[in-house]
Amino acid sequence: MKKQYLLTPGPTPVPEPVLSKAAEPLIHHRTQQFSQIFTEVSKDLKYLFQTENDVFIFASSGTGAMEAAVVNIMEKGEKAIVVRGGKFGKRWGEICKAYGIDFVPIDIEWGDAVTVEHIEKALKENPDAKAVFTTLCETSTGVTYDIKSIGEYLKDKPQILVVDAISALGAEEFYQDKWNVDVVVSGSQKGIMLPPGLGFLSVSHKVWDIIEKNNTSKYYWDLKAMKKSLEKATTPFTPAISFITQLNVSLQLIKKEGLENIFKRHRLLADATRAAVKALGLELFSKRNHSNVCTSIKMPEGIDSKQFTKKLRDEYGVTIASGQGPVQNKIIRIAHLGYMEKFDVIIGISALEIGLNQFGYKVELGKGVAAAEKILFEL
Repeated sequence: MKKQYLLTPGPTPVPEPVLSKAAEPLIHHRTQQFSQIFTEVSKDLKYLFQTENDVFIFASSGTGAMEAAVVNIMEKGEKAIVVRGGKFGKRWGEICKAYGIDFVPIDIEWGDAVTVEHIEKALKENPDAKAVFTTLCETSTGVTYDIKSIGEYLKDKPQILVVDAISALGAEEFYQDKWNVDVVVSGSQKGIMLPPGLGFLSVSHKVWDIIEKNNTSKYYWDLKAMKKSLEKATTPFTPAISFITQLNVSLQLIKKEGLENIFKRHRLLADATRAAVKALGLELFSKRNHSNVCTSIKMPEGIDSKQFTKKLRDEYGVTIASGQGPVQNKIIRIAHLGYMEKFDVIIGISALEIGLNQFGYKVELGKGVAAAEKILFEL
């Protein structure tokens, strides 16, 4: 028998109460029963986003919510600033390009983080830019961006701050309203602890005038239609009913633990993982602003990260992630995200130690685990 351990930055493990909810009989989405659930979910999503704004739910991946953000606030020929420090920052640019948006990239070296100075320089050179698109956590590199400082800088400026919080919402510290973030997108299969299938989008009051006047062609992604339906505790199209009933359970679990405790747990798991990596003589790929979502690790010379992760998955049932884009064969990423606790980290580090030895990079078995345990259990 082989047990499976999912330690990737998406999808992430789903708690048993959330899984079992999907086994209940389906209800109809145009009923009072569903409207009550939808109302609860809509309210609790505001807690998760830390906002007073409405949060819209799409039957899509997080990428769908990203596209919805672009088509509702931007029009063809308008200009945007796009931070590209990894695969998902690059995706903002790809979506803008698809809709004829004239985007100006801020290209950050993979593994590094964007700064307020980068944003300031780009806007001085492009004062006509309408929006700044960036990410909270760039999971392809294991780096978290300082959205708080960026939001403070943009607070009294006309530009819209749009943040991809798909991987980091409910894991990294984040407060939409307090940090002056205008548009936030997220997805279900990360810190929200659901299967893939739901996208989320929150929009500030500042942006609604822009949305009302927006002429970009859209149908399913139309936030004006979504808002009218939300006021009636429903959706304009058939929602992902089972996912939303599961989301109701997941959000209750999040509220019970409390966001501050959730942030603290993720910091602890990340600190322990990084300590283990260093104890084994490995190097972190992230240069600074190390993410509490996942730890990115440079593979020793001669070890292909795709082959390494395949062996751990196929032989030991431990699934971690390899790299993406230009670093797809060079790094691995161990997640400590969502429904994960102390012993998930221990399993991940144990698998790392065994795998390294089998690939010819000799490490002392248990050395990384011991370093993690000292942090996790305050030994």
